[in-house]
Amino acid sequence: MASIAAVCKVSARAATQQLRNHGARRAFHAGQASLAAQNFNMPALSPTMTEGNIATWKIKEGDSFSAGDVLLEIETDKAQMDVEAQDDGILAKIIQGDGSKAVQVGTRIAVTAEPGDDVNSLELPAEDNPAPSKAETSKEQPKQESKKEPQPVPKEERTSKPASKSDTHTSSPGKAHKQTYPLYPSVQHLFKINGLAKEEADKIPATGPNGRLLKGDVLAYVGKIENSYPAELAERFEKLAHLDLSNVKVMPKKDAPAKKPAAAVETLPAAELDVEVALPVSLKAVVECQQRVQDSIGVFLPLSTFIARATELANEDLPKSKTAKPSADELFNAVLGLDKIATKYSRGHFVPSVTALPPATVSSTRTTAFRKPDVLDILTARKSATRASKAPSAGGAEGVVGPLNVFSVSVPKGDEKRGRVFLERVKAVLEVEPGRLVV
Repeated sequence: MASIAAVCKVSARAATQQLRNHGARRAFHAGQASLAAQNFNMPALSPTMTEGNIATWKIKEGDSFSAGDVLLEIETDKAQMDVEAQDDGILAKIIQGDGSKAVQVGTRIAVTAEPGDDVNSLELPAEDNPAPSKAETSKEQPKQESKKEPQPVPKEERTSKPASKSDTHTSSPGKAHKQTYPLYPSVQHLFKINGLAKEEADKIPATGPNGRLLKGDVLAYVGKIENSYPAELAERFEKLAHLDLSNVKVMPKKDAPAKKPAAAVETLPAAELDVEVALPVSLKAVVECQQRVQDSIGVFLPLSTFIARATELANEDLPKSKTAKPSADELFNAVLGLDKIATKYSRGHFVPSVTALPPATVSSTRTTAFRKPDVLDILTARKSATRASKAPSAGGAEGVVGPLNVFSVSVPKGDEKRGRVFLERVKAVLEVEPGRLVV
């Protein structure tokens, strides 16, 4: 019993060790897990690809490669592309060598092995898509011969014996042009499989744009399609490229709308006129300040300078106009709810109009100046005539503007308060603090 237990323990240890070695060697491999070599089949490089040609192999048999390395170069009738390795491995054997033609997609072209495997001791796997047997090939041979494309006809026979399809049709209406542009890949492929020389491209009638050779032109030249088909197709494209306006119908004229009666015409509301706000202002203090400045520093400041500076001060921080449209900043502040805490003042642009009060009439002046002397005045020896003559000179001392003037501004209806505040500020500065306007 003891010997049997010992043998079982040894067998269990050996099995465990073998599983560990196998897991360490194969667990992290993303490819097919197999002890033998693997087939490398012809890949499909596009959804419509059915076959391709192997141009060159970039590595040799027995060489190792890594993921991303270019293994071989495959060419089709449309493009030429490189095939990159998806995993690390070794190229054990090349089945389809350089220059292999018409290799079907899915056909085995090489055999690969895992990194570290001995290529000499590996057993080559069977092909995934085995070749058909001889009996099957003999049965399919008649069908393939019937579907086989006609072989290229030599130049001498092409001129004397055209293809069977071209016997019942006239020659292609296109004209042969010298091909100055490179041939299309599809045209080059047809030249290659039909054994045509590149010099014959200048002899084939071309129907492409700017006289370029198309695939249909070559097929018609070798007799695989009717000669008239390329020209018919080009004519159809040209016809569809232009807009057909022959079936466009003229739209009937619409009746002119009836004129509305004159009574129905809406009258526009009359525009509201501006309101004039006026305030009397005395310039006596300004004239006195003007005289003091001239006596002290010898500089004469005209009254217009005092009025302009007073206007500039009075336009600051006026109440907001009720008729002004809100600005972009004010609208944005209203969206954010900041209009409630915004300032309620704005700068004005008022310019006052100054009108001097009319002086005393001529009749009253004459009555005062040339009245008859009173007896009491003669007895008391008063010089009333002298006073009377000096009285009217009080108004002319101020110059052009009289001692009392009317300042007025025109404001929109509803902004009377704004205009009155402006005039009151002008009045206060000119009558009380004219010295602020000197500096």
